[in-house]
Amino acid sequence: MRIHFWGTRGSLPVALDADGVRAKIERALAMVAPEQLDSETSIKQFVDEALEFPVKHTYGGNSSCVQIHSTHDEFVLCDLGSGLRVFSQRLLEQRGPGPFTFNIFMSHPHWDHIMGFPFFVHAYIPGNKIRIHSSHQAMERAIRDQQSPPCFPVPFNRMDADIEFVAMAEGACYEVAGLGVRNILQPHSGDSYTYRFEQDDRAVVYSTDSEHKLDSAEDTDAIVEFYANADLVIFDSMYSLAESVSVKEDWGHSSNIVGVDLCHRARVKHYCMFHHEPSYDDNMIHQVLKETIRYEELTRDDHELRVSSAYDGMIIEV
Repeated sequence: MRIHFWGTRGSLPVALDADGVRAKIERALAMVAPEQLDSETSIKQFVDEALEFPVKHTYGGNSSCVQIHSTHDEFVLCDLGSGLRVFSQRLLEQRGPGPFTFNIFMSHPHWDHIMGFPFFVHAYIPGNKIRIHSSHQAMERAIRDQQSPPCFPVPFNRMDADIEFVAMAEGACYEVAGLGVRNILQPHSGDSYTYRFEQDDRAVVYSTDSEHKLDSAEDTDAIVEFYANADLVIFDSMYSLAESVSVKEDWGHSSNIVGVDLCHRARVKHYCMFHHEPSYDDNMIHQVLKETIRYEELTRDDHELRVSSAYDGMIIEV
């Protein structure tokens, strides 16, 4: 499987502003010597080898949307955040208007996870099929309502694709687009669901918008069992440990540290931090990543856990 991140922010989309761009340029220039800029090749080499990720890149600002490529022809997406618009534009450029079939698995109907749907170009094209899978009874109403006056100028019924809302029973096993799929309830305001996708001997878990406190052995054991031996866990690590146990306790999101602890216990191969706090800039997200890697090293037993931080456009091969 190949995992493509189209949106990785939580709560709302954000954008890199002019001051942020200028700060990146100033940091890069402060590190460069004249001989490193004497040719196009040397410039590219300097950028690739000398600059850290938050200087030469950005974690991006779109809200949650993750694509899971399998061996099947149908598309599989998790959530309908603003990253969906970028996915649709890229698909239109590369493969045209369709017809395609899209299977979308929803964690929950909060606005940052559905706001991309009115801008999903392929939803307006006849012949396309869109299957929105969810365990929330209010999912269809939430998606329809956000396109109702006065919130949006184009109503839901103007979408010409074949759109179906598919109810999922929690914990039941499904076969969709060549993937085995099941979900489990997570602690979050209004409820949220994490998904496990399996193909052959590989497993990917999409676990966003959840507040895992590890204070209930029963709840923790259930999550660990659900994550067990996964090749990749995409995890809501929106807050630092200090935030999650103080000013932002009960806000519905987990910390980077809790993610390491759960993935260690579940013998996960790769832990990818996701749903980044919108007030964090690239430097802050990168600092959290370095601290998390260090924590993993200090708490590791005989099982090494790879740690990364998702960014818009990131691709992970499983």
